Amino acid sequence: MEPPSLLIVAALVLGVLAAFLRGGPTLAADGIVKGAELALSVAPQVLIGFALAGLVTVVIPASVISAWIGEGSGLRGIVIATAAGMLTPGGPFLQFPLVAGLANAGAGLGPVAAYLTAWSLLSVNRAIVWELPLLGVGFTGARWLVSIAVPIAVGLLTPLVLRATAR
Repeated sequence: MEPPSLLIVAALVLGVLAAFLRGGPTLAADGIVKGAELALSVAPQVLIGFALAGLVTVVIPASVISAWIGEGSGLRGIVIATAAGMLTPGGPFLQFPLVAGLANAGAGLGPVAAYLTAWSLLSVNRAIVWELPLLGVGFTGARWLVSIAVPIAVGLLTPLVLRATAR
């Protein structure tokens, strides 16, 4: 079992044990049932996200993904991924399967990091629907001006950090 999987299993065991010690088998069972209900409630979104990720990777050939946002795409690939992250709507149930699919199809670490950062920090959809109406043009514009370089910096630095820490 890989270390992250082991940590998840250990957290689950500790959670069940804590619930059992706090309220007996009934509380532990209730916690497991509530977790299963939550999993079932998000399952359709997760399945749609994985289906979309699979479709993107078969509709767009791996050679195109690699050429545009692959390891060798450099700053151009990071800028393209940043723009795509800014323009792609949807929550984490869509984004993370999509990014995993793109990474498996040849997207580079830098562009993947830039995409996720731009999606979380500079979503055009979220700005139009929430930020502009509630916080105004001045605040939104200032925040975007300050934030616009962040995905590019993250895209450039993430591969360097990963290489430095892999030694």
